[in-house]
Amino acid sequence: MTAVHATVHTAVHANGVVSGTESFGAADAPLVLLVGGPTMLSWPDALCARLAAGGRRVVRYDLRDSGASTTVDPQAPAYTLRDLAADAAALAGALGGGRPAHLAGIGVGGMVAQVAALDHPGAFCALTLVGTRAVAPGPPDDDLPGHDPATMSRLFARPAPDWSSRTAVAEFAAAGAEILGNDPGTARATAARIWDRTPGTAPPVHLANQLGLVFSRLDCAPRWRERLPGIRVPTLVVHGRRDPFFPVGNGEALAREIPGARLLVLPEAATAIPDAAVGEVAGAMLALGPG
Repeated sequence: MTAVHATVHTAVHANGVVSGTESFGAADAPLVLLVGGPTMLSWPDALCARLAAGGRRVVRYDLRDSGASTTVDPQAPAYTLRDLAADAAALAGALGGGRPAHLAGIGVGGMVAQVAALDHPGAFCALTLVGTRAVAPGPPDDDLPGHDPATMSRLFARPAPDWSSRTAVAEFAAAGAEILGNDPGTARATAARIWDRTPGTAPPVHLANQLGLVFSRLDCAPRWRERLPGIRVPTLVVHGRRDPFFPVGNGEALAREIPGARLLVLPEAATAIPDAAVGEVAGAMLALGPG
């Protein structure tokens, strides 16, 4: 594969906020915009490089209150899920060269992506949803599987790390990854990179960057699940068969309710995209077309 270099942009102004972004590939290529979940590092470097080598300009970005994006108060966010969706549309407009973008969201970023595609349909030509669900954080709908109770008990029974210690935070992330079924080594390295990019030392800021807990305080009204049949762009739904956080039934529901959506189930994956699946996921995303 041809080497693809990334260029960091930490001051992209759109929708009244600053979004931390990182770009891969040619600046004039069709845009694939990757919504962080919550930070851009939720998206593997290797996947970004594969997409760029396939002829795309790949831009991954941090959500508000994470990474290099505008951070104010993760404990009391003064914005809504729909504001985050508007951020995605504004970034697509600012970076897409006048063409609609392929929008992709992972985890909580997948919720942002769904609302963005519904609220701003002209901004996007394709949609990829990875490891997410069609309802806001909190209790799921009765027909959707919730978090695995045993896994959540183990995950949240652990004492918080010393957030001022890079090593402690990285080890906390590695232990959590093992509980969830992800690769601990990858999680450790990613958490250390996130820690290095965190814009402050206060525990709530680290929580927002490492765990995305700002979403538990976010206004996610109104519901959007009932609007999913209105999505009219080619859509790929990717889900790990072993995901205990958003079990695979959530991805299956998205694929049923979005017209024409393709479901790609990764049999060995949990909540993260494993290295072994990068090629398959990239290929499926590229197959949606350049826009």
